[in-house]
Amino acid sequence: MTIESIIAGAVDKALKELYGAEVNPETIVPQATRKEFEGNLTVVVFPFLKASRKAPEATATEIGEWLVKNEAAVEKFNVVKGFLNITVDPSFWLGVLHGIAADEKFGITAADENSDLVMVEYSSPNTNKPLHLGHVRNNLLGYSLACILEANGHKVVKTNIVNDRGIHICKSMLAWKKWGNGATPESTGKKGDHLIGDFYVEFDKHFKNEVKELMDSGLTKEEAEAQSPLMLEAREMLRKWEAGDNDVRSLWQTMNGWVYEGFDETYKRLGVGFDKIYYESDTYLEGKDLVLGGIEKGIMYRKDDGSVWADLTGDGLDHKLLLRADGTSVYMTQDIGTAKLRYQDFPIDKMIYVVGNEQNYHFQVLSLLLDKLGFKWGKDLTHFSYGMVELPEGKMKSREGTVVDADDLLDRMVESAREASADRFADMPAEEAAEVARMVGLGALKYFLLKVDPKKNMLFNPKESIDFNGNTGPFLQYTYARIRSVIRRAGGIDMNMTPAAEPNDKECTLIQKVADFPNVVREAGRSYSPALVANYCYDLAKEYNQFYHDYSILKEEDTQKRDLRLLLSAVVARTLKAGVALLGMEMPERM
Repeated sequence: MTIESIIAGAVDKALKELYGAEVNPETIVPQATRKEFEGNLTVVVFPFLKASRKAPEATATEIGEWLVKNEAAVEKFNVVKGFLNITVDPSFWLGVLHGIAADEKFGITAADENSDLVMVEYSSPNTNKPLHLGHVRNNLLGYSLACILEANGHKVVKTNIVNDRGIHICKSMLAWKKWGNGATPESTGKKGDHLIGDFYVEFDKHFKNEVKELMDSGLTKEEAEAQSPLMLEAREMLRKWEAGDNDVRSLWQTMNGWVYEGFDETYKRLGVGFDKIYYESDTYLEGKDLVLGGIEKGIMYRKDDGSVWADLTGDGLDHKLLLRADGTSVYMTQDIGTAKLRYQDFPIDKMIYVVGNEQNYHFQVLSLLLDKLGFKWGKDLTHFSYGMVELPEGKMKSREGTVVDADDLLDRMVESAREASADRFADMPAEEAAEVARMVGLGALKYFLLKVDPKKNMLFNPKESIDFNGNTGPFLQYTYARIRSVIRRAGGIDMNMTPAAEPNDKECTLIQKVADFPNVVREAGRSYSPALVANYCYDLAKEYNQFYHDYSILKEEDTQKRDLRLLLSAVVARTLKAGVALLGMEMPERM
C-alpha cells in the first residue's frame, strides 16, 4: 500500500469521525508537497468545507490533529490556507525503503492470462529510402510506449507495416534499371537502404529536368508532370507490378531485400524491434476487396473514371479516394486491409498507431471507414499523434541534403559522446570505452527526443543532448555509474539488509521520490507519455546528487547510517535503470 493511499484512507476516516461526512474518495488525492513548504504530502481541504462548515485553515488543522493522533504514518503537519501539509514519520519511510529494496521488480507489473492485449504499430518505413530523423523519433516513441504498457501489466505486440509497394517504390526501381549499371550493396559498399535511396533521388533529379523542358515548351506544371515520360514509365511499372509481371516482381524482391537488410541494421543500432511485421504488398489486396465490397453495400461509390470513393460528408468530412482510376490502391486501402488482418491474427483489445500529427485526418477517416465496413473495433482505434522533430539549421544534413539520415545521426551522436568523454574514458580499455561511448551517444539521443511531451514539435540539439549536466541522458547515466562506483568501493551490497538508522529529512525525501516510481509508470501508461518517465528519472537523479553532495556515504562512521545510505543509493540506481529501460536506454557500469 502506498503512502498516498494510506493518507487518503486516514483522511476519509477523519472526515467521517469529525464531521460525519461521506466524501467521494476521488476528492482525496494527496500530492507531493511543493519544495518551498515543509512536508511530504499535501491534501487540499476545500472540497471538505461544506461538511466541516468551518474556514479552510480550521478544517485543515482539525484534520491534521486527527491524523497525528490516529495515523502512525503521520509525524506532524502544517497548514497554509486551505492546504494541509503532512510530514510522514521517518520510521515509516524506513519501512518503505526496506520494502522497495526487497522487490526486484518494484514499479513494474507483470502481465497474466487476464491481461489486455495491446498492439502498438510504429516505424512504417518506405522501401525507397533509408530511415531518417522523423523515423528515429517514431521508433523511439513506439518502442518506449510498448515498454511502458508492458510495465503496466498489458500483453503487448509490437508491429511494423512496411510500405513496400507503390509509385514511390517504382521510381527507385526504374532509376536503378536506367542508371544503376547493375549496382549492388556489395559492389558499392553501401547499405542497401542508402543505395536505393540514392536512386530515388536520381529519379527525382531526371523527372524535374523533364518537367522543366516540357514547361519550356509551353505546358503548365501540372500538364508537364502528367506527361513526363519518366513518370509514365513509373506508373506503367506499377501497373505491371500489380498485374504480377515476373520481371518487375523479381527486381522488386531483390531491391527490397537490400533495403530490409539496411533497415534491420539501423533498428538493431537503435535498440528497437518488432514481434510481427506486415507488408503493404500483402495487405493492400485485402483492403481492395473490402473497398470493392463496400460499393455493393452502398458505403463506397465509383466515379465515371473508375476511381472508388467514400462519401464522408455526413460525418463532417469530405470525399475520400480509396482506389485510383487505374485500379491501384492508396494508403487508406492498405490500412483497411492491414487492420483486418491484424484482428484476424491477434485477439487485440487495443490498437495504437504511432504516427505523426500530420496524419490526424487519415486516422480519423480510417476509424470511420472501418466502422462503416462493419468492424466494431473501428471506433476504438487510437492514433498516438506526435509532433515533428527538427535539427538546428545546417546540422548533420543527410546524403540527399534534404533530410537527416538516421545512420548519419547515430554515427555523429556516438562520435560526439566519444569526444565529450575522452577524459572520462582515459583509463578504460579501448573496447570498453567504445561501448560506453555507444551507450552515452544513443542514450543522449533517446532521452532528448523522449523527454519532450510527444504531442509537441521539438528542436533536437545534438550538442546540448550530450551535456553531462542538466536534463540529459548522459547526466542520468553518470549518476547511475557514480552510484555503482560507490557500491563497488563498499565491497558490494546485500539488498535484503535492514539498517535501523532513522532517515533524515533529505533521505526521507529521496525515499519518497523512489516510492513514486509506480505512480509515474502508471500515469505514463494511461496518458501514453514516455516524457513522464524521462523527467521523473531526471528529478530522481537530481535529488540523489544533492543528497550525495550533502552527506558522506563510505566515510560515515555510524555503520547503521552508512548501510542506510548504501541501501538507498542502490535502490536509486536500480530505479533509474528500470526507468530509463522504459525509454530504451542502457546504463554503463562506469564512466
